[in-house]
Amino acid sequence: MARAVSQIVLGLSCRYCFGYPFSIFFIVINEFCERFSYYGMRAVLVLYFKYFLRWDDNFSTAIYHTFVALCYLTPILGALIADSWLGKFKTIVSLSIVYTVGQAVMAVSSINDLTDHNTDGTPDSIVTHVALSMTGLILIALGTGGIKPCVSAFGGDQFEDHQEKQRSRFFSIFYLAINAGSLLSTVITPILRAQQCGIHSKQQCYPLAFGVPAALMAVSLIVFMIGSGMYKKVQPQGNIMVQVCKCIGFAIKNRFRHRSKEYPKREHWLDWASEKYSKRLITQTRMVLKVLFLYIPLPMFWALFDQQGSRWTLQATTMDGNFGAIQIQPDQMQTVNPILIVIMVPVVDAVIYPLIRKCKINFTPLRKMTVGMFLAGLAFIAAALVQLQIDKTLPVFPAAGQSQIKIINLGADNARVTFVPQNFNVSVEPLQGVSKGRWRTSSHKTEWSKSKSFLTNGSKSILFYLFSSVHFKQFFLLWHKLLLKCTDSLLLFLMYHFNFQCSGNVAALNYSQDIPPNTVHMAWQIPQYFIMTCGEVVFSVTGLEFSYSQAPSNMKSVLQAGWLLTVAVGNIIVLIVAGASKLSQQWAEYVLFAALLFAVCIIFSVMAYFYTYIDPNEIEAQLDEEEKQAKKDPDVYEKEVEAVSQM
Repeated sequence: MARAVSQIVLGLSCRYCFGYPFSIFFIVINEFCERFSYYGMRAVLVLYFKYFLRWDDNFSTAIYHTFVALCYLTPILGALIADSWLGKFKTIVSLSIVYTVGQAVMAVSSINDLTDHNTDGTPDSIVTHVALSMTGLILIALGTGGIKPCVSAFGGDQFEDHQEKQRSRFFSIFYLAINAGSLLSTVITPILRAQQCGIHSKQQCYPLAFGVPAALMAVSLIVFMIGSGMYKKVQPQGNIMVQVCKCIGFAIKNRFRHRSKEYPKREHWLDWASEKYSKRLITQTRMVLKVLFLYIPLPMFWALFDQQGSRWTLQATTMDGNFGAIQIQPDQMQTVNPILIVIMVPVVDAVIYPLIRKCKINFTPLRKMTVGMFLAGLAFIAAALVQLQIDKTLPVFPAAGQSQIKIINLGADNARVTFVPQNFNVSVEPLQGVSKGRWRTSSHKTEWSKSKSFLTNGSKSILFYLFSSVHFKQFFLLWHKLLLKCTDSLLLFLMYHFNFQCSGNVAALNYSQDIPPNTVHMAWQIPQYFIMTCGEVVFSVTGLEFSYSQAPSNMKSVLQAGWLLTVAVGNIIVLIVAGASKLSQQWAEYVLFAALLFAVCIIFSVMAYFYTYIDPNEIEAQLDEEEKQAKKDPDVYEKEVEAVSQM
C-alpha cells in the first residue's frame, strides 16, 4: 500500500512543476523553435526570390503573398484532420515532419553550386532551383498552417478543469514564445544570409539562412516527441466546423425547397434547419455568423500589414543601412515590428486605455479595430512619403523597349562616333568627359550577360563603345568583392567607372562616380513601422478578444479559423490589387492601398455602429434552462422556441 502511494506521489511530482503540467514546457519550446523556423525563413524569402531566383519586384511580391495566403488557408485543413481523424498530437507530429522536409528542401534549393557545373558563379539550371523552392514552400505551408490551430489548443488540453489560472498564464507564456522566436529569427537569419559561402564561388549564404530554420524545425519536432509520454491526449470527437457548415447548407437547401408562398416565413433563414438540427446548434450558428459578417472588411488590413515582409523590405534595399558601428540588412528592418509589439502592448493596456476611460470615452472593441485600420492606412501614407524621397536619389532607368547608350573614351584624344543609318554624330572626350547615360545596378548583386560589345539586362539594352587599346575581357559585379582579370587595361562598370592600368603586378586605379550610393537612411522607415505596430495592437489583439467574447463556448475554434482566413484573403488582395493597378511608381501603389483601406474603414465603422453586443454565456444558460423545461413540460418549451430564436 505504501509503495503504491509513493509511486502515485512520485508520478504526480514528475507530472507537475510549480503547479503546471510538466508537459507544457515541451510544447512552449516546440512553439519557440517552430516560430523561429517560420519567421526566419520568411524574413529572407523575398530577397531570395529577387537576388537568387532573379525575379523582378512585382513577381517576387506576388509569390511571397501567395505563400503567406496558403499558410493561413491550411489551418482549416489542420483543424479538420485533428478534430475528425488523427487527434491533435498525431496531427502535430505528422505535419511537423512535412514541415521539416519542406524547410530542408528550401535549404537545398538555395545551394548555388547544385547546378553550377561550369563553376562560373551562376546556376546553370535556374528551373531546378525554382522547382525545388516551390516544392519546399508548399510543404512548409501545409506544415505551419496545419499545426497552427492544434499546438495552442493541445497545450490547453494539458490542464485540469480547476487550473483556469495556470491555463491563462500558459497562453501568455505561449504568446511570449511566439514573439521571442519571431524576434530572434528576424535578427539572426538576415545576418546569416549576408555571409559569403560556396564551393566554387562565394555567394550570399541563403543555404545557411534557410538551413538554420530547418534545423530549428527538426529540434522542434524532436522536443515535442520527447514529451509524448507526459501528454494528456484527447481523442477526436468530431469537428464543430463541419456541423456548422452542414447546418447552414441544410437551411439553404430546405429554404430553396419551400420557397413558394404556401409555406410561412420564418424569423431567420437558419430556422429552416430546425427539422434536422437542434435549436442550440442553430442559435449558436446565428451568433457565429453575426461575427463572421463583421469579418468581411478585415482582410484589407492584413493586405497592408503583411507587406512589411515584401514591399517594405524591397524598399529597404534602396536605402542606407549604416547605423554607425552596425550595418543593418534590409530584411532585418522587420525586427522593428516585434520589438515595438513587446513595448506597445503593455503601454497601451496600462496607460492609453485607462486614459481613454478617464476621459469617459466609450472605446468599444469595434471602435478600437476601426482606429487600428485607420492607423495602418496612415502607415502606408508614411511609406509613400519615404518612397518619394528615395525616388529623388535613384538614376533614370531605361523603360521597357528603350535603350540607353554610354560611350567612354579611354584614349588621350577626342573621338567622334557616327551612328548609321540615322547619321547621328557624337563627340567623345577622354574619360573625364563622359556622355550622358545610365544603367541599372544593385546594392546587392547585378548579373549581366555579355555578347561581344552588346550587353543586356532583361529587356533593357545598353551599347558600349570602347576606344583606345583596351582588351575588354570579363567582369563580375559582386557584393563587397570585384574579381579582376588584369590585362593592358580593363574597364569595370559598377557604381563607379574603374580604369585599371596594369604594369606587371602593380595596377594604377582611376575612377569616376556614375551612380551614387543609397543616401536615404533606413531609420526613415521606423515611423511607418511604429504607426503600423500601433494599428496592429489596437486591431489584432482587440479582434481576437472580441471574437472570443462573442463566440459560443464550443465554437471559438470556428471564429479562430475565420480570423485566420481573413489573413489569407488579405494576402490574396495584394496579388489582385498589385497586379491590376499597373502603377509604375511604388509610392502611388502605397497611396492606392491606403485609400482602399480608408474606404473599407468607413464601411466597417458603419457595420460596427449597427452591431449589437451579446453575452453568449447568458444565451447558452437560457438554452440550458429551456432544455430542462422541455423535459418537464414539452408544450411550454414549444411556446418559448420562437422567443429564443429571435435573440
